[in-house]
Amino acid sequence: MANSLQHIKDYLRPQLEAMNSIIVDTLRSDSALTNEIVANYLKTKGKQLRPIMVLLVGQYCGGVNECVLQGGAAVEMLHNASLIHDDVIDQARERRGMATINSVWDNHVAVLVGDFFVTGALRCAVRTGDSRILDALAQMGRDLSLGEINQADIARHHIIDEATYMSIISAKTASLFECCAAVGGLAVNAPDDQLERLKHFARLLGICFQIKDDTFDYYNDPVVGKPTGNDLREGKVTLPLIHALNRTDLPECEAMRTLIQHDTLDAGQIEQLVDYAKRAGGIDYAYETMQRLKAQADGLLDPDNSATTMLSEIFDYIIDRNK
Repeated sequence: MANSLQHIKDYLRPQLEAMNSIIVDTLRSDSALTNEIVANYLKTKGKQLRPIMVLLVGQYCGGVNECVLQGGAAVEMLHNASLIHDDVIDQARERRGMATINSVWDNHVAVLVGDFFVTGALRCAVRTGDSRILDALAQMGRDLSLGEINQADIARHHIIDEATYMSIISAKTASLFECCAAVGGLAVNAPDDQLERLKHFARLLGICFQIKDDTFDYYNDPVVGKPTGNDLREGKVTLPLIHALNRTDLPECEAMRTLIQHDTLDAGQIEQLVDYAKRAGGIDYAYETMQRLKAQADGLLDPDNSATTMLSEIFDYIIDRNK
């Protein structure tokens, strides 16, 4: 499914171009420095999975209108704001092959530019004229913040059960995808039952997105762009290792469960845990989980709807992607 995302982008090309024009126009200002930074940042658009979800759901529910385009632009700007702020927190030097705002300027400027993206998102949300869309975006922002805070707290206390992991990623990742479905459906006044099915679909998709993202931590791949064991270095225990740590039938399981309780892990200990997760079938379990979630998600879609194939394809892309 390597070309599935491009296939979807081709399907939505006019709508994506219109939405990206809204973003450019909304972020234009009287500040020469801000315009320079924003223009440079927008040169690389990334995958735009989240606004694509808004557009696809709008298409599924009746067709993409101006309200859907404004909603997609709002979601994309909020997502980019979170990335800009994340780069400050992580002291990242590059994103999408480009120097980060904080590395070129400084943290102060980067935080302010991230805030500027948030204000742009709010302006687009207001233009929809629908308070339900504003409420969905506000709820999503709340869920994302609480999800990240809870993850930090859970990492500090070394809680490593699957239910807790699923709860965290539902808040910090899946809530954004669910918000995309809500915005796309609300923008065309989709019936409540249809909207609930699509929000459920999007939540399952978001959970899969994070599970797949977490599997990258078990391989040292320059395409992905993060070192092996980075999550463990930060105290985060993800699904492959959680599954492995429940393999009490394996002789080294107890030693690994003891090791994971350490407040800090050195490179050798991280390598031990990563290797154990692979040998204990953790990666296979993650893929089985994603396929199970996709089967559930496919059952929520109307087979006669013209946009169903594209929604299913985006799920395939998320599971098969390599970065």
